[in-house]
Amino acid sequence: MTDVARQVPPLDVSYSDDPAVVAQAAAEDYSLHAVPKSWRSSRLSLSMAWFALMSAMFWVVVGSTLTLKIGTVNTLVGICASVVVYGLINSVASRYANLSGTNVALFSRSVFGQIGATFAAALFGITITYYAVAEGSIVAVALHAYFGGPPLEIWYLIVVAYNAPLVIKGVRTWLDKVNGLLLPFYLLGLVGSVVWAIAKYGYSNDWLFFTPPGTDGFSLSGSWFAFTVYMGVWVVVMMTWDYARFGRNEDAGFNGRVTFGVPFYVITLLVNAAVGILIVSLIPIPGALSEETAILGVVALMGFWGMFWIFVSQTRINTANFYLASSNYQNFFARAFRLVLPRTFWLAVVAVVVYLMMLTNVLSYLLQALQFQGVVIVAWVAIVLTHILWSKARRIRPDSVEFRPGRVPLVNPGGMTAWVLSSVVGIALLAAGGEFGGTWAPPITFAVAVACYGLSLTFARPSWFTLARPHDPRDEVDDHWESRIRCFHCSRAYVAYEMDRDPANGHQPICLACASNHRAFLAAARDEARAVPRPHERSATTVDS
Repeated sequence: MTDVARQVPPLDVSYSDDPAVVAQAAAEDYSLHAVPKSWRSSRLSLSMAWFALMSAMFWVVVGSTLTLKIGTVNTLVGICASVVVYGLINSVASRYANLSGTNVALFSRSVFGQIGATFAAALFGITITYYAVAEGSIVAVALHAYFGGPPLEIWYLIVVAYNAPLVIKGVRTWLDKVNGLLLPFYLLGLVGSVVWAIAKYGYSNDWLFFTPPGTDGFSLSGSWFAFTVYMGVWVVVMMTWDYARFGRNEDAGFNGRVTFGVPFYVITLLVNAAVGILIVSLIPIPGALSEETAILGVVALMGFWGMFWIFVSQTRINTANFYLASSNYQNFFARAFRLVLPRTFWLAVVAVVVYLMMLTNVLSYLLQALQFQGVVIVAWVAIVLTHILWSKARRIRPDSVEFRPGRVPLVNPGGMTAWVLSSVVGIALLAAGGEFGGTWAPPITFAVAVACYGLSLTFARPSWFTLARPHDPRDEVDDHWESRIRCFHCSRAYVAYEMDRDPANGHQPICLACASNHRAFLAAARDEARAVPRPHERSATTVDS
């Protein structure tokens, strides 16, 4: 018998999924837990769920809007650069999420500590809620434009009422299927809108060479501006993370290269933008170009089929928006207020919030709010990428990342300092206004975040990343992914990878969700960590964290 076995209660270990956990996961999708390998999706299933993102009308309109400001060539060059950068960043992020089985909230604990991770979940959830409002409003406008009838406020309610139930189940059990079913209709609508516009108004190559008054064709500054606009939408990296964790480990390479890589962004960013630029150059737009006026133009052009295409495209993207918002609200309130409620409850909260925001003059402040939140997210992305590359250089495996609440500090001073400082710089640049601030805030934020976090890693201590405590269940089993351990508190069995021992209850096993919400456990774990001496703690660059 080992020393550990003599000191702590034996583990109740099994090697198959707990039926109660599986039943709960159909809706919860392990939102408060690490995703076990048995709950991973095939390449096709994951891609069908994820490809919902490509159908957002935002991608169609943003390219057209940029073209009116800087011209077609500058816009397309900036988008091509974005395609490459998006593909590379999300390939790295998706592989790490896949191999670690963590979502944004869990992984952020290892870089920012528990407090920083709670803020990351709130930031992610709020940002996605804004997008749900914008994309849902577009459907309501299209339905109202075609059918007329009730006032727009009623159409808002109808849109929210049908969107929310579509997300009651999770990625693996439902979202892959509904989005796979709607994908052909979206693609037909995308191609059909181009054919319809050309058939009615004719075709000219002028759209490829459009130059707004006061500009001189291609310029590096114009292309750079387009690139930085797309940097403001790097919340996509967070979205990638929360979807990629459902991929099978053996598919990590394929998913990184294709599902979340450059090919996906060729369609999402480049093709959608090109379609938008072409259509806007051909059809009459009622008023200044925006997502709303573009939708009205499409409905006027295609009638029922235009309305149906918009309905399909926006329904697809809002399945992702409602799903991610509800899961991150669940994470935030569970961690910040220990309010543990099913994801379906938070889905209802998201629906109410989205509807109420639709009733306000949301577009008057939505874009500005997203711009400020965008630089904070850029800082998060920069720090996370730096951490991943640092970990890879030191051969720290993704599935050895520490995210268990009893084994990570409240604050990682290196990560939090870098995040706060770089975000303040970016927000200050935006607040100063002017073309320089709007263009350079995201890249400067990124550079400051990388520099600050990279510098902190040169003198970081292992205690910044982990709390040294004895009796780790990961070390008590042969395979921490295949072994399930029953939690003493909730009586459900989860993979050993996420399990800990509770010093407040005789070192009984405790799962990730219960550990996050038991004050006695958290206090006892910190006391136990303080009792473990680290007399010769060296820099984390020489000692594994």
